[in-house]
Amino acid sequence: MLQVNYIRENKEKVLEGLKVRNFKQPELVNEIIALDQVFRATQTQLNDFESEANTLAKQIGDLMRTGKKEEADLLKQKTTSCKENIKKLTEEISEIEPKLYNLVVQLPNLPYHLVKNGVGAEDNEVVYLHDKPAELPKNALPHWELAAKYDIIDFELGVKITGAGFPVYKGKGAKLQRALINFFLDSATEEGYKEMQVPHLVNEASGFGTGQLPDKEGQMYHATVDNLYLIPTAEVPVTNLYRDVILKEEDLPIKNTAYTPCFRREAGSYGAHVRGLNRLHQFDKVEVVQVCHPEKSYETLEQMNNYVQSLLQKLGLHYRVLRLCGGDMGFTSAMTYDMEVWSAAQERWLEVSSVSNFETYQSNRLKLRFKGATGKTQLAHTLNGSALALPRILASILENYQTENGILIPEVLQKYTGFDRID
Repeated sequence: MLQVNYIRENKEKVLEGLKVRNFKQPELVNEIIALDQVFRATQTQLNDFESEANTLAKQIGDLMRTGKKEEADLLKQKTTSCKENIKKLTEEISEIEPKLYNLVVQLPNLPYHLVKNGVGAEDNEVVYLHDKPAELPKNALPHWELAAKYDIIDFELGVKITGAGFPVYKGKGAKLQRALINFFLDSATEEGYKEMQVPHLVNEASGFGTGQLPDKEGQMYHATVDNLYLIPTAEVPVTNLYRDVILKEEDLPIKNTAYTPCFRREAGSYGAHVRGLNRLHQFDKVEVVQVCHPEKSYETLEQMNNYVQSLLQKLGLHYRVLRLCGGDMGFTSAMTYDMEVWSAAQERWLEVSSVSNFETYQSNRLKLRFKGATGKTQLAHTLNGSALALPRILASILENYQTENGILIPEVLQKYTGFDRID
């Protein structure tokens, strides 16, 4: 969430940033500034009346102590007037504050200066391309046909149990899934991330803190009886571990990792591009989250970017890195890198990770601060990344490692799977 004083003092910069993001409601900025002006004027009046009331109370006390009751009674009449004004202005502020707050939360984060203007995915920048596409046998199959051929993933059984987008992994498919989870978690802990096990449902405050609410409530599964939400990513519960917390500067950076299932309604997602594992309602993911000093967050973003790439390299996958344009970034992000692997059988790129710096956008909502040597508190920066999301990684391994005699297992996973091929 942007800070009101920043919006007020940097109006043109805010408008320019919203333009880069292709934001459709720039008029909110003027509404926020106008309402903030009313709020501050009302607050000033309230402060003046409260100060006057305190002064009168002291004067009345002095007069009563010296026996000047009549003069004290005259001042008490002024005190009554002050109290009436204080009550009226307090009520006005209690009405203005939520209106101002509700306007501010509608503004997305402002983009970092490297983020370019753009509307959608076609405007994203390719900043790195790794390796070449795998050479596949003739008549190579997409992963959903490979899954059926080797009986390792059953999409129809998932439909029977729950519905479309909830696959059942079987035999070596399930073991490969578990191998990927363990490989990603072990890699993260070796990189210095502390593993956490977190709830898979969160309350509204947690959803709001990381920016899923009110922006993405339509994409989240809502358990209405208890008013809880199934998590769309481990980012939500992990980052909320530090909600309403004041950290010590020397404790930064904080690095956490977590494996969780993720739940997304993906409303409106249809078509051939979402076949098989390409887009699911439930999927597994290992997430990495950092809380760091504002001066080091973009250095940290590059480190996280390189770390995710190292996983893709160890898996031997052809991939590219995109820096998202303003119009394609998430609501809360200041800058995002997407990693996409090449699906040789489908002949298309599949997104497998997003690594984002949110600067103070989440921490302002979370009231996540740190205290330096001077004793002054300030907002920390938060970052997160998929390291990695499993469905499309699994799909890419099946497609890119297929041979005429089965599917090979990347060498780095074989100690986890206990087998070197699926046949």
